Parts: sequence; structure tokens; C-alpha cells
Amino acid sequence: MVPFVGVADLAGIVEAVGLETFLRGLAQRIEADFERWEEFDKSPRYASHVPGGVIELMPAADRDYFAFKQVNGHPGNTAAGLQTVAALGVLTRVDTGYPVLVSEMTLLTALRTAAMSALAARYLARPASRVLAMIGQGAQSEFQATAFKALLGITRVQAWDIDPAASRKFSRNLADSGIEVVIAPSADEAVIGADIVTTVTADKVNARILSANMTGAGLHINAVGGDCPGKTELAPEILERGRVFVEYTPQTRIEGEIQQMPDDFEVTELWSVFSGKASGRTSDEEITIFDSVGFGIEDFSALRYLYDLLPEHAPHSELDLIAQPQDPRDLFGLLAPRQPAHA
Repeated sequence: MVPFVGVADLAGIVEAVGLETFLRGLAQRIEADFERWEEFDKSPRYASHVPGGVIELMPAADRDYFAFKQVNGHPGNTAAGLQTVAALGVLTRVDTGYPVLVSEMTLLTALRTAAMSALAARYLARPASRVLAMIGQGAQSEFQATAFKALLGITRVQAWDIDPAASRKFSRNLADSGIEVVIAPSADEAVIGADIVTTVTADKVNARILSANMTGAGLHINAVGGDCPGKTELAPEILERGRVFVEYTPQTRIEGEIQQMPDDFEVTELWSVFSGKASGRTSDEEITIFDSVGFGIEDFSALRYLYDLLPEHAPHSELDLIAQPQDPRDLFGLLAPRQPAHA
């Protein structure tokens, strides 16, 4: 029997642990795994581009565990009352090839994406950052705001979305969070006075959510929405003005903001910053950019973190997923007709 964590199970675990505590613990696990980057077997994710979206497979493995996530991105889903992103994940032991955890990853991906954003900002934003501008109030937005509060101490979010109803939803969900939410009348005004700007929009287009004249000295930009070919949020001039940090360069050149730039455009991988092999922010005036697309090691970290929480926080069910014939060589025997019980 293989443990299965469903949506309600994960919500119960997060409630038991505490949302901000869960995010801090998840960020700590991601940071530790990125610090041992060279121990992982890694590759860009496989992407199947289909009408209206993309379906992806994201693997990563170390010497003990193999993990993968299946995830989609369909921006038009919300019009049909569906999630833009839906995902599931599996954690498998390397020594036997047997899965030890199956989990929903729609909710878990939102948590790990937010944890990664805030973790990167802890190295790249100015230490005294307290004001976050949030451009886009879709499904990821509240997670981002909460993670920035939990890891950086953000106290104010200046929010804007093209849909006022999304902004109202964002404000309502964070009403008791300890974060001051201010709904701005435009993206330009949301950015005024912000230390950090998060762009998290969904449309699969080469958009210019942030233009060069909206970015001042010392700003940290957390670009989350651009995560597949043909989908960007930043004007190229912004990338030229700042230092760009990425998760895994071969993947980000295809999917991230830097798909707009020449192949030799200089970037720094975050694992080298976390491990002290490269510098993060070097001055209060520098513009830093996290070109976030999501990477398989983050999902590996999230699944391992969840797996380690199960003994103490038990909500989950079990799946009859692995065949267990009495003789391992007699798999066919499992199909033999069952003998009726005698009266």
C-alpha cells in the first residue's frame, strides 16, 4: 500500500503545521537541496504543447529518491471554472524502484513556488524590504504574499490585476493575514514605493507587464508568470539593466524571460548563490531579477518534505498500487479466478 495525500489531506497537514511554518520549512528544504545541486540527476522538463496550453513532466533524482511531477498550464481553463494549473507527483525509492508517496501537487506546487520565490528574494532583495507589489491576483498570488511575509517580513502588498474581482478576492483572502493590502488603480501605481515586484500573470503571450520605466534602482523583480515558450512578462530592457538569476539555465533559456535574449546572455544559477559560490545582491542600487520557471528539484524537495511530515501529521489514505504476488515471479497468478468460499 502506498501513501496518498489528496487535496483535503494536504490542507489538513498545512493547517496542523501552520501555513507560515510550512512555507518556512519547505523553503529550508529547497535551499538545502539546491546547496547539494551537483548530487542530483537533472534535466529540462519534457513539455507537450497542445492547443490552449502545455502538459509537462518534471523529473529529478538523487542517490536515494526519484521524483516526478505531471503538471499542465492552460490559461483558458478559468473560463470553464477549471484551474489553470493541475498537478500530481510521485516519490520513488531508487534502490527498489517502488513508489513511497503519491500526492496531489496542484496545492503543493503553489506552496513550493511561493517558497522558492521568497527564498530567492532573501538572497536578492534588499534586507530591509517590506513593501511588495503584486501584479496579477490569480491562484498563486496569496501564496506568494504569505511566503514573502513568512520569510522576509513583508508587511504591505500593493496589488493590481486587470480583473478587479481578482483583486477583491486577493484582499478578502488576506484580510486576517497581518499584511496590509492596498488595491492600486494601475500596474504603474502598484510599483511605486515597492521594494520587490512579483509578476504572476497567466496569459500565454509575450506580454510587457513590467516596462523599463517602472523599474528603479534597488528593485528586486520576481518574475513568476513567464514559464513556457512564447510566454513572458518583462520588457527586454529590464533584463539588460539588472542581474538575472535562474534555476536551471538550459530550461530557462527555453521557457523564461531570457528566451527574449541572445543565447550568450549572462545569468547566474541560484544554487551557486545558495551555496556561496556566487554572489547575490551586491549593492542597494542594483536591480536583481529572479527569472522563475519552476524546476524539478523544487518538486523533489516538496515531495520529500511532505513525506517526512506524514509520520507526525497523519492525514492521508493509501493506494493499492503495487502488485504483491506471494511468489514475485508469479505475477500472472494474480489474475487466476478466485475460488468461491464453501458454505
